[in-house]
Amino acid sequence: MAKYFDVHPENPQQRTISQVADSIRAGALVVYPTDSCFALGCQLGSRDGIDRIRSIRRLDDRHHFTLVCQNFAQLGQFVQVDNDVFRAIKASTPGSYTFILPATREVPRKLLHPKKKTVGVRIPDHVVAQALLAELGEPLLSSTLLLPDEEEPMTQGWEIKEQLDHVVDAVIDSGDCGTEPTTVIDFSSGEAEIVRKGAGDTARFE
Repeated sequence: MAKYFDVHPENPQQRTISQVADSIRAGALVVYPTDSCFALGCQLGSRDGIDRIRSIRRLDDRHHFTLVCQNFAQLGQFVQVDNDVFRAIKASTPGSYTFILPATREVPRKLLHPKKKTVGVRIPDHVVAQALLAELGEPLLSSTLLLPDEEEPMTQGWEIKEQLDHVVDAVIDSGDCGTEPTTVIDFSSGEAEIVRKGAGDTARFE
């Protein structure tokens, strides 16, 4: 059964955040809130976590996983960013965007797009997600909690706990999340390509 953590949306309880971070380090797969919608998250190098996310969402090997980072300095360890792209991303973070970029050697091969050697990265504008990332000290390997055959992500923590009780280890609930996933911008060619229009404004990338 998954543990259920009711966390204050503006002042998340440090003890709870530490407990969740410890469980992630120990291999847990958790559901946590972001500024776009709930996400599945596990430790960066967790093969079991990756396999479980693929299984829950029925993803193939072409799916771009996302490294959810605390800040720009952390993001820069895992992707290659030239000056123009740097400015564009910097102006849009933190926020509801996922950027696809060439990965550095810090990224486990299992996470890379098999042909492009790219990975998705993002910096959420969400108090609870930021608190968890700060406590963890490294990115969370993540994927939007969008179940197969569903058109919209789940928005209620208690419903997620009920439905995914036996396939995740913990659910962090801090109230409603949005239903719109992030806007995805592919910068792997050096030019901005809008892959998915979502919660983030696309005007600056068009």
